[in-house]
Amino acid sequence: MNNNPSPSAVPARATAVLLALLAAANIIGGGWLLMLHGSPYYLVAGLGLAAIAAGLWMRSGAARPGYAAWLALTLAWSLWEVGLDWWQLVPRLWIWFVIGAWLALPWMGRSLGQLHRWTAPRQAAPLMLALLATALAGIAALLTPAPAREGQLVSSAAPQPAAGATSDWPSYGGTAAGQRYAPAAQITPANVQGLQVAWHFHTGDKPGPGDPTEITNENTPLEVGGNLYLCTPHSIAIALDAATGREKWRFDPKLQSPVGFKHFEHMTCRGVSYHDDAAYQITGQSCPQRILLPTADARLIALDANTGQPCPGFGQGGTVNLDVRVGPHAPGGYYSTSPPAVTRDLVIVGGHVSDNVSTNEPSGVIRAFDVHDGHLVWAWDSGQPDDPADIAGTKDFTHNSPNMWSVPSVDEALGLVYLPMGNQTPDQWGGQRTEASERVSAGVVALDVATGRMRWWHQFVHHDLWDMDVGGQPSLVDLDTADGRVPALVASTKQGSLYVLDRRTGKAILQVDEKPVPQGAAPGDRTAATQPMSRLSFSPPPLREADMWGSTALDQLWCRVRFRSLRYDGMFTPPSLQGSLVYPGNFGVFDWGGVSVDPVRQWLVANPDTMAFISRLIPKSESPSGEHSHGEANGIKYVAGIPFDIQLEPFLSPLGVPCQAPPWGFVAGVDLRSATIAWQHRNGTIRDSSFLPLPFPLGVPSLGGTIVTAGGVAFLSGTLDNYLRAYDAANGRELWKARLPAGGQSTPMSFADAKGRQFVVVTAGGHGSLGTKPGDDVIAYALP
Repeated sequence: MNNNPSPSAVPARATAVLLALLAAANIIGGGWLLMLHGSPYYLVAGLGLAAIAAGLWMRSGAARPGYAAWLALTLAWSLWEVGLDWWQLVPRLWIWFVIGAWLALPWMGRSLGQLHRWTAPRQAAPLMLALLATALAGIAALLTPAPAREGQLVSSAAPQPAAGATSDWPSYGGTAAGQRYAPAAQITPANVQGLQVAWHFHTGDKPGPGDPTEITNENTPLEVGGNLYLCTPHSIAIALDAATGREKWRFDPKLQSPVGFKHFEHMTCRGVSYHDDAAYQITGQSCPQRILLPTADARLIALDANTGQPCPGFGQGGTVNLDVRVGPHAPGGYYSTSPPAVTRDLVIVGGHVSDNVSTNEPSGVIRAFDVHDGHLVWAWDSGQPDDPADIAGTKDFTHNSPNMWSVPSVDEALGLVYLPMGNQTPDQWGGQRTEASERVSAGVVALDVATGRMRWWHQFVHHDLWDMDVGGQPSLVDLDTADGRVPALVASTKQGSLYVLDRRTGKAILQVDEKPVPQGAAPGDRTAATQPMSRLSFSPPPLREADMWGSTALDQLWCRVRFRSLRYDGMFTPPSLQGSLVYPGNFGVFDWGGVSVDPVRQWLVANPDTMAFISRLIPKSESPSGEHSHGEANGIKYVAGIPFDIQLEPFLSPLGVPCQAPPWGFVAGVDLRSATIAWQHRNGTIRDSSFLPLPFPLGVPSLGGTIVTAGGVAFLSGTLDNYLRAYDAANGRELWKARLPAGGQSTPMSFADAKGRQFVVVTAGGHGSLGTKPGDDVIAYALP
């Protein structure tokens, strides 16, 4: 008679319940996926899990060998889909590995009645082998280097300033050429690890309860003659001693809004502009050095650069009202988020226009004011691009015309200003756009500086339905080609193409191909048959179902179902009523941060991103009420004047992680002479984006641009983790990084003081659109 008690059935039956629930999720989701012509794996896997769960409930000795076979087949399927890619392999397997390890424990054997000291190990052996194989695959994947493009940029040019360059940073892009290049060469790959905080300044301007969600700190300071100039999200201008960070003056424009700021789409000041009469041999003017400050209530204010007081001869008491003749709009619906271009005699300014609100938004007119007295010299009405605008009249400029919200570049020798253009709103439905507006949208337009007449235009997206406006400031560089040195313009775009044009004529230096794209627009709209794509491009390959990701196998299954439920025929899939996948998304491969160019070595350093978004058109009769978003890139937007509302959101799993597999962000180097990508590496960690502060180097998106220095070092602060990083510009190797106290979604800058000491300065204030940590920090780094 056996007096030993029977083993408890609780562990086996509790595990059976868990597996039954997981099996149900896989069967339901897998069946749905199969009906959408997706992978059959999940349905088959769910049926297998259901059989194993039944065996566990009945305490069958076949349950553990059955799970071993199931795990081995899942491992084989995972390796077939993604190979030894650690970050794709682990989410597919880790839950099943943990459950297998639990089943392999001795007390699970006792729960299944496997007590004999000789037979129990043999019954667990298949499961142990399957677990060992899974572990070895994981180790092999961990030891397999992440895919990267390794290479070396080569130049025979010695580090030296470009022609006409100074050690200052007098313009948003370093100079009016928008190269984001610092001619100072003290910091090099050999000594950059010695960078330390030189000073740390707090602006005092932090987001408040009455501010919009998308309050952004995208500011790049200027530095001229030992003074550093910056602005804050509430349009406060501040001057600092550039060597010490000591505040010299502060000007608060006292923003005005009849309804407060909470209903603004965002509040942004990317920078101020600087004008110095002495640089043009101009004498006799008041405020010979002046700061031009755009404000969030649509003003342009001229300040004495030495005192911070308004220049009395500019406009009315130092202020020009930009709200004149642009048309009606909601508070915050029109203002200049970016610093204007400044020439010898003019300040040239565009404006932000609210996306996806109505078909009667403010004009996208570009205006040039006299830099000294503020009178309107010329206007270019993008709704009537060939006709000179009436600057003396009272009639509004064309409403709802393409705008320029980013930063223009200027070549005063050629007499041209280059405008990175947006499109006619709304972004995702263009059934009512005019032919004239369509012609100059989503590209670069060159205007005559003196007259404002259009000299040439080059469009990068035809009939843009994806918010692919040109966000980055064009970079001007004299480029060595087979035909000799050519004055070139490099334009970065959200779709990933880098267009290299002759900036005299707008003709392509590097070939651009018109390629067929998906068709089938929403009712009342149309699509372009082809789209222009540059031979130099960071556009990602099309997404596949196997590219779907998640933190677990289950949310990955959800993402697969969602992927198959959306319309997706590759890049330029039109918006649709069922919902379309937009990849790359409207934050772009490149956004307002642009690219940086070393004009001496003729290198380009960039930070491409690849994040997918979902765009859906909702018929008015089906649109939910009370759920409309005030943000630019998330939620449902009510659009007056068209048959649809528009839903735009990032492609995320229910757990809030991207549905596409990493990496999502890179840093890369290009040889402009040969138009080749020399190196490209994933960049950044999920330390500040995940539930736990895990510094996993997945490669995260960045918002803000790179800079490159004459010493051969590039800097970037815009990644979703809070770091300023330094790279060897020749090969992309990360050389140094510093932890920032807040999100650094801005473009850094660099200058040298009178003694030759080089500083790197970054604004770390966070970004409401991305949810990075807010702050009010401006930090300078230098060698000891």
